[in-house]
Amino acid sequence: MPTSDYDRRWLILAVLGTAQLMVVLDSTIVNIALPSAQKALHFSDADRQWVVTAYTLGFGSLLLLGGRLADLFGRKRTLIIGLAGFAVASAVGGAAQSFGPLIAARAVQGIFAALLAPAALSLLTTTFTDVRDRGKAFGIFGAVAGAGAGIGLLLGGILTEYLSWRWCLYVNLIFAGIAGTGALMLLTKHTRTTRPRLDIPGTLTASAGLFALVYGFSEADRKGWTASSTLAFLAAGVALLVVFVVIQGRVARPLLPLRIVSDRNRGGSFLAMLIASITLFGVFLFLTFYLQQTLGYSPVKSGLAYLPMVGCIVATSTTSSTVLLPRVGPRPLITFGMLLGTAGMIVFTQLGVHSTYGAHVLPGLILLGLGLGLIFSPAFNTATSGVDPSDAGVASATVNTAQQVGGSLGTALLNTIATTATASFVAGKAASPAITAEAAVHGYTTAFWWAAAILASGAVICGLLLQPGAPRLEPATQLAPV
Repeated sequence: MPTSDYDRRWLILAVLGTAQLMVVLDSTIVNIALPSAQKALHFSDADRQWVVTAYTLGFGSLLLLGGRLADLFGRKRTLIIGLAGFAVASAVGGAAQSFGPLIAARAVQGIFAALLAPAALSLLTTTFTDVRDRGKAFGIFGAVAGAGAGIGLLLGGILTEYLSWRWCLYVNLIFAGIAGTGALMLLTKHTRTTRPRLDIPGTLTASAGLFALVYGFSEADRKGWTASSTLAFLAAGVALLVVFVVIQGRVARPLLPLRIVSDRNRGGSFLAMLIASITLFGVFLFLTFYLQQTLGYSPVKSGLAYLPMVGCIVATSTTSSTVLLPRVGPRPLITFGMLLGTAGMIVFTQLGVHSTYGAHVLPGLILLGLGLGLIFSPAFNTATSGVDPSDAGVASATVNTAQQVGGSLGTALLNTIATTATASFVAGKAASPAITAEAAVHGYTTAFWWAAAILASGAVICGLLLQPGAPRLEPATQLAPV
């Protein structure tokens, strides 16, 4: 690392954290604005989910490509292009006067997010190679990644209630402007001496496979898991990803070198990120409905209700990477984090129509926040630790892919479980407001039981997969171009 980059490393972290925050909070900030946007642009309930799905499709399907492009053509360049494109798409979406341009803008947002997210994480990986500094940096970055969705709910509520739903998109121009200016001023550009090549067959099969997988999850959310379109897309996604793995073992310059995922610690970290994201997005979905529809909270009050969880994520993320990870390694941290998350979910299963925030919601949020902080930061750190600098971008993209696919799977799976439980509850009962409210809460708590089971299973699997002991991180002496 050039001396100037080392001296400016904490400012660089601020830039990268801002970019990561923008990407993560955009997965939830628009959710709060959806009712207002629907009223303003007059689109149907059936079309409403595309405001979220368009973003996740572009983001999730192109992450691996974005990570490899960062490795091949320079991380600074890729980050800046991603930020600029994301800002332009946000401006177009915010100014949209009809449904079509809004959906197109959200899809383009996802495409550019797939460029900037792995570029930001790989820049973090190649900027912080000293063990002590790396722990601090990844603790902060993990806190941003874990808390960003909750911050998005709060910010979305504030902007929607006091300004306009359009500001949930316009606000990205501020984030992108700050991060882009910082990247231009602080990051050093290096010139490659070798001509980059891209694995075209791997790119096509990976992108198409991830697209089909994420789209299949969205179809399951809308039409159910047994719908022909759901099964077709999920089957196609799995088949294409199998072909992708076969290709990666045979080509000279693979999009995703299999050595990245075959390492037990990295593989366990990718899996931990996937499982944690399944449950996190499920909590945001059902708990937000519970707070607003059952307890009668406003959007702003609902966002504020998540702040204790955000604070716990920040506290344990920073502590786990700086103090605990260098001493005990990722296995006990991630395993215990999932057990804490399981306990938090079990607390949520006890919610009722007349429960209170202080006695029944807050304890679960605290337990879940403490657990997620022990998962996200060590997983980010371990998943990118010891990777060859030329593979830092695609390793970072794989972490982001696990997070994005986990969020899509969690939303579809848990929502299907909740709606099925709700329908079963009302079957044979006379319709009334009380029965409707009880049925909704029954659906939420059933989903929370499943989320608890998923986290508990994840604790066992990751505990067996991750290697014991502290990680051995050798500082890199020669870093790839940024």
